[in-house]
Amino acid sequence: MSQTLQGVGAAPGLKLGQAVWWRKEKPVAPSRTITDPKSEIEKLDQAIAQAKEQIEKLREIAAERMGEEEAAVFDAHFAFLDDPAFTGEMKNRIENQKKNAEAVCQDVTEEMGALMASLDDEYMKARADDIRDVGSRLLLILLGKQPFDPSLLTPGSVVIAEELTPSDTAQFPEGVAGMVTAKGSKTAHAAIMARTLGIPAVLGLGSKIEQIKDGDTIVVDGDKGTIQINPDQDVINRVRTQIEQQEKARALALKEAKAEAKTADGKRIQVFANIGSLSDIEIALKNHAEGVGLFRTEFLYLENDHWPTEEEQYQAYAKVLSSFGERPVVIRTLDIGGDKELPYAKLPKEENPFLGHRAIRFCLANPDLFKTQLRALLRASVHGNLWIMFPMIENCSEIRQAKALLNECREELISEGVQVADKIPVGIMVEIPAAAIAADLLAKEVDFMSIGTNDLTQYTLAADRGNEQVAHLYDAAHPAVLRLVKMTCDAAAKANILVGMCGELAGDPSMTELLIGLGLAELSMSASTIPEVKQQVRSTDTAEAKKLAEQAILLEDGDQVRNLAKKG
Repeated sequence: MSQTLQGVGAAPGLKLGQAVWWRKEKPVAPSRTITDPKSEIEKLDQAIAQAKEQIEKLREIAAERMGEEEAAVFDAHFAFLDDPAFTGEMKNRIENQKKNAEAVCQDVTEEMGALMASLDDEYMKARADDIRDVGSRLLLILLGKQPFDPSLLTPGSVVIAEELTPSDTAQFPEGVAGMVTAKGSKTAHAAIMARTLGIPAVLGLGSKIEQIKDGDTIVVDGDKGTIQINPDQDVINRVRTQIEQQEKARALALKEAKAEAKTADGKRIQVFANIGSLSDIEIALKNHAEGVGLFRTEFLYLENDHWPTEEEQYQAYAKVLSSFGERPVVIRTLDIGGDKELPYAKLPKEENPFLGHRAIRFCLANPDLFKTQLRALLRASVHGNLWIMFPMIENCSEIRQAKALLNECREELISEGVQVADKIPVGIMVEIPAAAIAADLLAKEVDFMSIGTNDLTQYTLAADRGNEQVAHLYDAAHPAVLRLVKMTCDAAAKANILVGMCGELAGDPSMTELLIGLGLAELSMSASTIPEVKQQVRSTDTAEAKKLAEQAILLEDGDQVRNLAKKG
C-alpha cells in the first residue's frame, strides 16, 4: 500500500528508486583501567595514522567526483585528527585518567559532538557531524571493526539511513538515486554533498523511517521534503515524466543564471550567496552569485583551538573578497556567545542562551577581541568590495558603539601606515522583533539592513526550530513574521537604504514573488538555489507582487501564505 512521509527537503530534485538500508553498527567501547599509558597512546597514534590514510583516499574520491570544494571537508577531518582539543585531549585523558584509548575516544567524541550540536547557528551545528564522523572512524579502527560496504549500493538505489556522514556520502557509487535519513539538517556536509552530486535528499523523518523496508520502491521529492513508499504504476509513470521535465528546467536555469536578475517590469533584484566557510566560495561562483549576502565568520573561531589572530582572520577575509572582485561581500561580525561554547574560552553557562550574552552583546563586552576582528576586516577591505554587518542588534546605542570601535580601528591602522578602503558600507542584521519594530530608528544609523528570518521567526513565534515538539510551529512564512519583514522594508525605503534577506526563506523560489512584493531588493541564499530564484525574479511583476504581499499579511497562518504564493 502506497504511503507518503513528510521530512525536510535538504537537496532538491525528484527521483525514483529502490530502498537500500545503509546500516551502521554503533560501536560501543568498554572502559577499563590501564597501567601503561605510553603503549595506549602509541595504539591511538597508530589508529590516527590509519584514519588519515583512509580519509586521504576518501578525499581523492570526493575531489574526482565533486571537485576540490567538496573534497575540502576532509581537510577539516585531517585537522581534527591533529587537534589538541580533540585527539590531544584523548591523549591527556589516557595519561591522567588511566583509561583505555577506545573508551577515551568514545567519550571525547561524544562530548565534542554534543557541544557542536548545541550551537544555535545551523552551519556550526552541522560540524558536529564531522566530529562524530572522524571519532567513529577512529573508534572502529581501535576496535578492529569494519564499516558498511558501499558496493551494496547499485544504480537506482535510494539510500536509507539513521544518519549519513560526509565519509558515507563521498563513497556513494555513480547512479545513487536519492538519500533519506531519520536525522540531519540542510546544512550538514552530507546534505551539501548530496546537492553537489545532484542527489535529492529528504532528512529528518525520525522514527517514521522504520516504515521503509529494503527493496521498497521509493519516490524522493527533495523540493517538497516528501517520500512515497511503493506508489502505484500511474504515479510511477507520472513521476518519470516530471523527472525528465525538471532535469531540462534545471539545466536551463543554470545557463540563464549568468545574467542579472531583473523583474518583468525592470526592477533590479540582487541575488547573493550565503557562505559559511572558504570552501563555499567555488560553488557560489559556479552558480553565478552576484555577491555574498552573508559570510559567517564563526568557523574561524569554532574550528580553532585558540582565539584567531588578526593575521589569521585577515587571510580568510582577503581570500573571499578577492574571489568576488567588485561584487559586494557582506561579512557578519562574530555571532557567538553563551549558546556557542569554545573549548579555549571560559564562557559562562546561561539558562536561556538564545536570549543571552551573545553576538554584538558579547563583542561590545569584549572590545579587545572585537577590535581584532574589525582590524582584520579593515585591512582586508582593499582586496574587494567589503560590507560589514553587525548581528543581533536591538537598539541604536549598540550600533553607535560598534561603529565607534570600527572608526577607532580605522584610525589606528591609518596611523600605522596600513591602507584601508575609503568607503565600507556598515549594516545590521534584523533578527530580533524589536529591531524590526524600531527599524525606522535603526535605519538612520546604517547603510543597509539584512533580515535574518531564521532567528526572527524563532523569536517572533517563540518556537525553537531545533525542538521537534514545537517544530510544526516554526514557519518563516507566518503572517506575523511577514509583517515584521514589511515593517523593515518600509523603514529602509523611507531612509533610502538597501534592505535584503539572508534567512532560509530567501532561498525558497516559491516565495520569491512575495518577498519582492514586501519590498526586498536583495536575496541571499545557499548557492545551489540561486539559478531558480533568478528565474522567479524574471517572471515577477512588481505591481502584482505588491498585491500578493498585501493579501499574504492578512492571512491566518503560514500554510495559507504558502498556498497563496504558489497560486500567485
